[in-house]
Amino acid sequence: MSNESDNFITVHTPEEAVDQLSILYDRAVAALGQSLKRYLRDRTRPDEQQLRQFRYPELRLSWNGCDPAPASVRAWAKVQVPGTYSATITHPQDFRGYLLQQLRPLTTEFNVRLQVGVSQQAIPYPYVVEQGDELAGSGVTAAEMARVFPSTDLSATTDSTADGLLDWESSEPLPLALFDAARVDFSLRRLVHYTGSDWRHVQPWILLTNYHRYVDQFIRHGLDMLLADSRFQRMVLPGNVVVERGMAEGEMQAILDSVVWHKYQMPAYHLQAADGDGITLVNIGVGPSNAKNITDHLAVLRPHCWLMIGHCGGLRQSQTIGDYVLAHAYMRRDGILDRVLPPYIPLPALAEVQQALQEAAAQVTGDKGDDLKRRLRTGTVLTYDDRNWELRWAQERSQINLSRAVAVDMESGTIAAQGYRLRVPYGTLLCVSDKPLHSELKLPGAAGAFYERAVTQHLHIGIAALELLQSQVSSLHSRKLRSFDEPLFR
Repeated sequence: MSNESDNFITVHTPEEAVDQLSILYDRAVAALGQSLKRYLRDRTRPDEQQLRQFRYPELRLSWNGCDPAPASVRAWAKVQVPGTYSATITHPQDFRGYLLQQLRPLTTEFNVRLQVGVSQQAIPYPYVVEQGDELAGSGVTAAEMARVFPSTDLSATTDSTADGLLDWESSEPLPLALFDAARVDFSLRRLVHYTGSDWRHVQPWILLTNYHRYVDQFIRHGLDMLLADSRFQRMVLPGNVVVERGMAEGEMQAILDSVVWHKYQMPAYHLQAADGDGITLVNIGVGPSNAKNITDHLAVLRPHCWLMIGHCGGLRQSQTIGDYVLAHAYMRRDGILDRVLPPYIPLPALAEVQQALQEAAAQVTGDKGDDLKRRLRTGTVLTYDDRNWELRWAQERSQINLSRAVAVDMESGTIAAQGYRLRVPYGTLLCVSDKPLHSELKLPGAAGAFYERAVTQHLHIGIAALELLQSQVSSLHSRKLRSFDEPLFR
């Protein structure tokens, strides 16, 4: 390492960079935590020198452009424009694997300079208060704390880079990552709030569903994996409740029965593997607002893929309840992203995801050729924000007809749009649960029989697709998701 005049130091390897980021971050968090305790104890305010200690570390990467950029089909971790790129970093030790994955190809293939130092971005005090118990009984209000310590500044917590609002011509330095540290911390706290478990438990392969019955089957699958000879080691449930390999089945079931999942708006379940390539299932509930909310926050973890597996209404006479719909396109009438991603922007189908879902459907159902085609329909999925869209059928019919839509739901288009917008590979496999235009509604008895028969198979198709995609990580993070001006990190 060598000292720099602006207090940044040059590091020579990705490992050294992450180590130094961790030292600076831990030092800043410790200083802020100690200062918070002093203030709560005897109202000692931090001075200006102490306030300067409460800052995120920053990673800088510089490339002078003298050496030709190597040819690569990789869509990320490559420099195309000379300059200095930077990002503030939070929880560098927890993100170590991701940071190294991004930095290693950059330092191997390009003659770049890495620097680490203390940024000008303050760490908001709520992000180092773990449970909030520290404030209880102190007589100090949140408003008072915000006058004394750095607090959340939502005007500066934006998705401007992801949404293409950054002026790359006049920006110095350029963004190294889609999200800065404050934006990441904002979402990490929201994930804990909504899902009911520590964000560190979230796995890189994510299933999103809109029915709790999928949760029941995912838990059953998780228990089977832990009791069998599989790569999975533990399952973490809402409230950070853990069942692990080696427990007796009765003990596992007793723990599962104690989980109070309904305390959380979008409970998450994490099936963790020894190799780190586990699967998370989130029950997002119904509607595009929930779909946008949770994916806004999951995106900061930079998952490899998220898939929507849920129910839909079939729009074609030839469909049968229990058939599957593999979305090749989306007609977005959800409205929630129109200001940042207008509905006329096409969302490309990702070949790797589409092929994995189709292959997984064939594996799990045992159907091939025409038999599979009869069960698995491909086409456009229409996503509404109005659950009772049928009451406007006369007005909506012409647009639906023009779109050639084969199914309707309330989440898939939003989740795909968020994947496109936030550079997370996405896909949709839905199961037809009713045919509202053909007088085939979910009557109680029929619905119960359908759920019993279809949900288990549908869930296993989603899991099988993610297993297939694990060998395609490099190509999965496609250039289809990259814009003209992109940060270096995926």
